[in-house]
Amino acid sequence: MADALPSLDQVTVVIVTYNSSHCIADLGRSLKDFVHVVISDNASEDGTAQAVRNAIPQALWLAHEKNLGFGAANNRALVQVTTPYAMLLNPDCEISSAAVLSMLAYMQLDKNAAIVAPQIMRSQDALELSYRWPRSIWQANGPAAEAPCCVGFVTGAAMLFRLSRFTEIGFFDEDFFLYYEDEDLCLRLFEAKCSIVVLPSVRLKHSSRGSVRGKHPLRAEYGRGYHHVQSKMLFVHKHGSAEEAQRLLRRTLAKACVGLPFRLLLPVPRLVARWCGRIAGAWAMRNRVRAKAAIQS
Repeated sequence: MADALPSLDQVTVVIVTYNSSHCIADLGRSLKDFVHVVISDNASEDGTAQAVRNAIPQALWLAHEKNLGFGAANNRALVQVTTPYAMLLNPDCEISSAAVLSMLAYMQLDKNAAIVAPQIMRSQDALELSYRWPRSIWQANGPAAEAPCCVGFVTGAAMLFRLSRFTEIGFFDEDFFLYYEDEDLCLRLFEAKCSIVVLPSVRLKHSSRGSVRGKHPLRAEYGRGYHHVQSKMLFVHKHGSAEEAQRLLRRTLAKACVGLPFRLLLPVPRLVARWCGRIAGAWAMRNRVRAKAAIQS
């Protein structure tokens, strides 16, 4: 018996918000045809809850008492999903019913596909390198796919999950607060021989770093620096050797300490805050890196 035509009733859109009220009106317009929506909110303080009630009244609202991080907040939402597919979407992405239906149609053709993703666009004409193979296997040269192709990584900004493929693998590793949680998940799927497919004909605009605003922009920049460095080191710590993790720790601390004085000479507050976050994030990882080295020695 042939599969029924793809339907938006088969998919739940999952969105993690954190001080994202400025994105919600546009998001509401793009989600008007989606019956199943879950918003997982990381303790926003900017009126995101009211904006969602006004613009996306069909959404299930999950309010967390603190910022759980991107992966953990997605996990809390994914366990609420009852449809066979979940469309993970950043609040600063522009989605359409046609795009999701195209991805669902491909899911019906490729029963091994765990994730199907669109081509991410920075603007109407600028392609983003939003997919590749694992870095240990092949270094991507650019967003050159012309037809559906299997890859080893797609960005977490927009991913369609076939939930049945995650039963044994699980969802996001909550040790990653922000950044690299999508790379870790894709690598685990890749190693389990589950297909991750990019559809270059399906295009989705993403305003990178546009989903978070709030009362404390410098604190947010510090957090970006801290979590980016820490998550990169966590990824190497988890999937690489102790020697690789130690080299990355030394290189990161040296680069950050050398670069910070130059940032202070011509201070741009957001860049100084991000640089300080990098130093703190690397320093916070040193004991874990040393512990792994001691175990492997």
